[in-house]
Amino acid sequence: MLRVNSREWAAFGSRRGARDGGGLGPGDLQKGTSHMSFEELLELQSQVGTKTYKQLVTGNSTKKQSSRPPVQKACVADKHRPLEMSAKARVPFLRQVVPISKKVARDPRFDDLSGEYNPEVFDKTYQFLNDIRAREKDLVKKQLKKRRSGEEREKLQQLLQQMEQQEMAQQERKRQQELHLALKQEQRAQAQQGHRPYFLKKSEQRQLVLAEKFKELKRSKKLESFLSRKRRRNAGKDRRHLPLSKE
Repeated sequence: MLRVNSREWAAFGSRRGARDGGGLGPGDLQKGTSHMSFEELLELQSQVGTKTYKQLVTGNSTKKQSSRPPVQKACVADKHRPLEMSAKARVPFLRQVVPISKKVARDPRFDDLSGEYNPEVFDKTYQFLNDIRAREKDLVKKQLKKRRSGEEREKLQQLLQQMEQQEMAQQERKRQQELHLALKQEQRAQAQQGHRPYFLKKSEQRQLVLAEKFKELKRSKKLESFLSRKRRRNAGKDRRHLPLSKE
């Protein structure tokens, strides 16, 4: 029986690898090592390394094969059919069984599709609402005269007060718009005359609004009642900041 020396086998492998463009295969090494003695095998192992020696002698691939079976992807025959989940995997608490189209709410106040908000154009477009509010206010007043006492009368009084407050707020907003429009016209006139336009600060605009409100209250003879309410409100604020008296 022909015995192969480990050095000759290693030299043969290097020559064959250089000729064929690669090393010895697992089958060739198994055939060659079957005739080698234990001492020659140890010498070959010390030359090529323990890990490479075990892989080539046993014929195993260098890639690790996973022991887990391949996971089959869940397939759905019908798109409206519930998805079949594996019993081995934990099913989540919240999962989508049937796809549902989500309704997206659109707020026209903050959406670009509705265009930019222009208060002047808005008031002109919805000017008919003022007539409807006036008719509703007259109707509430008539019903309030019929109710002498009771819970319905209190509700009607609250509704009438709410309508009056909304009307006052609308008038105040309209006065501010007229004031801003007058300022713009004045700045435009100064620019046409060749002067450099002066843009008022927000604090200066608030002072102009307060001055206009003061003139309006003085014309309507409601200035004293407004100032008395203002004094009482300021006195209540100051009273909260005072230290508590010790008995």
